[in-house]
Amino acid sequence: MTALNHSPLTRSIVAAGLALVGTLASFAATTTPAHAGGIERYQAQLSAALESPKVKVVNGVVWKCAGAACTGEVDGSRPLNACIKVAKAFGPLSAFTGPKGAFTADELAQCNAKAG
Repeated sequence: MTALNHSPLTRSIVAAGLALVGTLASFAATTTPAHAGGIERYQAQLSAALESPKVKVVNGVVWKCAGAACTGEVDGSRPLNACIKVAKAFGPLSAFTGPKGAFTADELAQCNAKAG
């Protein structure tokens, strides 16, 4: 049998290597998008359908509306702020959905009131 001789230098190198791997792993985990499989989108339903499709830039995001359905990428602003800006641009909304789900009736009423 042979005895392994682990010098303090070897242990220090192993510890430094493990620390580096751990740091890289945690950095990768915090910079990976939550929904890496696709682009997150807001969805809005207009109270009244448009006569023809429209495309507008709202707060730096391209919103596309056809009929009563509108979509735009999530831009980092609060969903309520995005809702208000879309309602100002296209008219009152009957529904609004963000990454965390659909707005309640109260949230939608607040959105439309502030857009008005």
